[in-house]
Amino acid sequence: MNEYPSRNPRLLIVDDDPLITETLGFVLGDAFDIVTAHTRQEGVETLRRLPAPPELALVDLGLPPAEHRPDEGFALIGELLAHDARMRIIVLSGQNDESNARHARALGAIDFVPKPALPQVLRAALARALQLRNAESVADADRPPGGLIGQSVAMQKLRTQIEQFAESRFPVLIEGESGSGKDVVASCCLHQQTSRRGRPLLALNCAAISPSLVEPTLFGYARGAFTGAVAAKAGYFEDAQDGTLFLDEIGELPLDLQPKLLRVLENGEYQRVGETQTRVSRARIIAATNRDLRAEVRAGRFRADLYHRLSVFTISVPPLRDMEQDRLRLLDHFRDQLARQSGQAPFVLDAAARARLADYRFPGNVRELRNIAIRLSAKFAGKVVGLKDLEAELDLPAAAELAREAEDIDAAALRHLQGQANFSLDETLRRWEGSYIEAALGLTHGNVSQAARLLGINRTTLYNRMELLSRDRSFDRTPGPAAAN
Repeated sequence: MNEYPSRNPRLLIVDDDPLITETLGFVLGDAFDIVTAHTRQEGVETLRRLPAPPELALVDLGLPPAEHRPDEGFALIGELLAHDARMRIIVLSGQNDESNARHARALGAIDFVPKPALPQVLRAALARALQLRNAESVADADRPPGGLIGQSVAMQKLRTQIEQFAESRFPVLIEGESGSGKDVVASCCLHQQTSRRGRPLLALNCAAISPSLVEPTLFGYARGAFTGAVAAKAGYFEDAQDGTLFLDEIGELPLDLQPKLLRVLENGEYQRVGETQTRVSRARIIAATNRDLRAEVRAGRFRADLYHRLSVFTISVPPLRDMEQDRLRLLDHFRDQLARQSGQAPFVLDAAARARLADYRFPGNVRELRNIAIRLSAKFAGKVVGLKDLEAELDLPAAAELAREAEDIDAAALRHLQGQANFSLDETLRRWEGSYIEAALGLTHGNVSQAARLLGINRTTLYNRMELLSRDRSFDRTPGPAAAN
């Protein structure tokens, strides 16, 4: 019996070992249309060339140029979900430490399969992922009115912002971390719940398309405008008519195209590629970003005038950690939704597990919470979930790992004091601070707002500390005492 639909779903496999991609293509080729890549960059470029995003992805963590670390694989998970939030990602990796598995799931992967994996194990994991994707398509139609769940102060503030700006014809910029639900705010709240709901809603992910194709996709093109343009074609602005055009990941918009978008925002005018005729758009523009566009402006990567035009109205989608008891309400919503779809009894969190979930910081936001509900529903349908069962699904450092780190720091500090004649505590603390700031910026791919949250300080404080460190000539990138041997 075939586990998959008659039309084979597309599967992207990203692994640096050609033998593995070739073998997996042979083993899984009867059930999937296989697309392969060997690096993170090649994986992203492959996605942009495809006519539609793949339903599933198998991703190795140890990718070039850092094959012995999981950094590239973790970054790729985020980029794949930025390309298409509905893509179901399974990590297939030899770097199978439990901490890596937890972090991959927190970033949005739904499963982690250690290498080497038996074909039947992979097939079963892919079948589950595909079933979940299909079930979630049904669940998306089961949203409550307005698409938002929760009564926290942060959620009430979000609803107030939406009510204020929903009917305006001016652009709206939606800011928020990855996985926080910016697309729901755009589609369910700023389009479906307004007078434009009967008109077109088009969405373009600026990170999911090759930079050279953004302009013809947005504005359309004339016949013969470039190689392959065998007929004239309308773009998103034209097809949106007087509806809504949602530009997701607007921070990825190529710099040389930004003046043309600014022109449309200012007077509605644009031209198809290869034409001189001026057309006029009546579409309302909603943009979203998980970047700090103010920092991008200062760095020269985003035009200040475009930023100010896009952010006439700004809506900030709160991270899940700021939503108090709404975290439990959302979990119950997803759990009950999954139980209805599967026909199985829902799981129940015991008191200790509910208290732990209420304190968890959710680095992957609502997307992570939904994946936790999916995994708990599959493992504990009709059962009680205890604290230990729940913590196995969370991105938590192991207690033994924390203890080892504390011991290492204490021992390193002792060695450092014993071995250095002119020790300076201030200088050492500055080096530690610089290391943590750099690590936070690396984990958040340069997003200063997210890095500040990760460090437990506000964005202004982080900017000030970065500036002070850059001015301090005694500060360099040499390791602090914890790195000493």
